[in-house]
Amino acid sequence: MEIYLPIAEIAVNMFMLLGMGAAVGFLSGMFGVGGGFLLTPLLIFTGISPAVAVATQTGQIVASSVSGALAHWQRKTIDVSLGVILIAGGLVGAALGVVLFSWLRRFGQLDLIIGILYVLFLGGVGGMMLVESGRAIIRRRLGRSVAARRPGQHTWLHRLPVRMRFKRSKLYISVLPVAILGALIGLLVAIMGVGGGFIMVPAMIYLLRVPTNVVIGTSLFQIIFVTAFAAVLHSVTTQSVDSVLALLLMIGGVMGAQFGVQAGLKLRGEQLRLLLALLVLAVGVRMLYGLVATPTDLYSLTIATGAPE
Repeated sequence: MEIYLPIAEIAVNMFMLLGMGAAVGFLSGMFGVGGGFLLTPLLIFTGISPAVAVATQTGQIVASSVSGALAHWQRKTIDVSLGVILIAGGLVGAALGVVLFSWLRRFGQLDLIIGILYVLFLGGVGGMMLVESGRAIIRRRLGRSVAARRPGQHTWLHRLPVRMRFKRSKLYISVLPVAILGALIGLLVAIMGVGGGFIMVPAMIYLLRVPTNVVIGTSLFQIIFVTAFAAVLHSVTTQSVDSVLALLLMIGGVMGAQFGVQAGLKLRGEQLRLLLALLVLAVGVRMLYGLVATPTDLYSLTIATGAPE
C-alpha cells in the first residue's frame, strides 16, 4: 500500500515504513539504544532525502525517549541537576547544528557531510564495541573476570574549575566537561538525526565516571528536551519534518520495542554488544559504499530554493 509523504515528496510503501520502525524499535528495546543512528541511514536507503530523514527522525526519538525516561523517573534513576547542565549545553549545540544544517543544505553539501559523519561515527563506535565485546567473550570463555572501574576514580576532567555537586550521581565535578558533552550531542542531534545515546552513555560512564544505574535515565532525560528543541528548529527553519513519516515510524517502533526487550533478556551483555557492533559496522559499510559507488544517474536536476532571482 503506497502512501505519499508530503514533505519528502515521495510515495513509499506504508507497511515497509511500519516494518522499518518496528525493526529499529526491536533493536532499540534489545540493545538499549535510541536507534536514530540506524533508522536515518535506512530511510536514506529507501530514497528519502537525508535532510528529511534527519529532521523527521528527531520527532521519533522524542517519542521513544519519553517512554524510557518515565520508567527511569519512577525508579529515581535520573540525576536531574546533571541532566539540566547537559540540556543547557545541548540546546546551544542543537541551535548551532541547525544553523550549520541550513548552511550546508543551501550550498548543496548536506548529503555528503551527513554520509561522511555516519561512516566515521558508525565505523569508530562499531569498531570499539566489536573489540571490547570480543575481548569480554574471550575472557568469559577463559574463566577470567573483568576488573570493574571504581566510582571514586577521577581524571583530569574532574579537576577543572566551576565545580558542582550532583547528589544523585554522588559526584563533585566541573560543569565544563558536562556542558561541552551536552553541546556535542546537541550538534549531532541537529546534523545527523540521532539521539546521541550511543555516544552519551559511554562518555558519561568512562569520562565523567557517572554511576551506571543513573546514566541511561539521565541520558534519556537530556535527549527529550534537546531533540524536541532540534525538531522545532527544523520545522521552523528548514521545513524538513514529515509528520506522516514520523507517525508511521513511531507506531512501528512502539510495537517492535516490546518484543526487543524480551529478546534482549535472553542474551548476555557482551553478546548483545557484539551483535550491535556488527550491525553498526554493517550500516557504516553500506553508507561508505553509497559514498564511493558510481550512481545510476550521474546528473540530476533540482529546483534550488532560497536562491536570488
